[in-house]
Amino acid sequence: MANNEEQSAFWNGRMGDAWVSVEAYIDKMLSPLSDVAIEHAGAGTGKKILDVGCGCGPTSLKLADQGAEVLGVDISQQMIDRANQNAEGKDGISFRMADAAAENYSGDFDVVFSRFGVMFFDDPVAAFSNLRSALKPGGRLNVLVWQAPGKNPWMSMAAKAIESYQPQTEAPNPTDPGPFAMADRDYTSDILNRAGFSDIEYVDVEKTLHLGDNVDEVMDFQTYVGPLSRLLEEVDEETGEKAKAAVRNVFAAQQSDDGIRMPAAALLVRATNQA
Repeated sequence: MANNEEQSAFWNGRMGDAWVSVEAYIDKMLSPLSDVAIEHAGAGTGKKILDVGCGCGPTSLKLADQGAEVLGVDISQQMIDRANQNAEGKDGISFRMADAAAENYSGDFDVVFSRFGVMFFDDPVAAFSNLRSALKPGGRLNVLVWQAPGKNPWMSMAAKAIESYQPQTEAPNPTDPGPFAMADRDYTSDILNRAGFSDIEYVDVEKTLHLGDNVDEVMDFQTYVGPLSRLLEEVDEETGEKAKAAVRNVFAAQQSDDGIRMPAAALLVRATNQA
């Protein structure tokens, strides 16, 4: 089984609390992308869906609203607690704090679904092999992952703005656990083939995201989640203020009468369990 202790510590610490604090913002911002993945999931009466990295439960709730029986799992207890609050009184939906890469499954799910929750596995082949064990024969993988940073300036722009303030470290491997770990299709196909999936296909999902009505709203998010938030934990107050100003300036330059809108690009990765 895959072991994701580092991710567990990360998402059950400050980041779990931070994500919960901005859940409404994130769900609204990502909904143009989420809706495409949900449309392709084939949710409906009689379908059983596993939502991996469900966070505070927004996609699980939408899948359940279409009649599916949904189990949402996430490695963050804070997010699962909020998901249970959000789903109170709803039928056909449950949540569990679990490492999806190592959880024991009964093999009766029609769909393994995820919105940006499967790029963080320490051992992706072992993790996807385990996720395949959750599926019935013929069951489908339906997961949304990010394309390369260059196609997601709303994320990469902040990282670029604070490069000069970052402590000197070795450049990470592009396939290290993180938001862009599955951006390369050949790499992702290799993972899924080795995990036992077949009929792998990719759907380009490119949308314009509304990041906020003004730069203050965007900065409220940036200081909680993303590269700036991580930097602020590592540097002194003076350096942190300079970094925040740099990020503020790049987003302020995107301001229009319609708020701050920027392009985003994801991949909807689909595959079949032929076992």
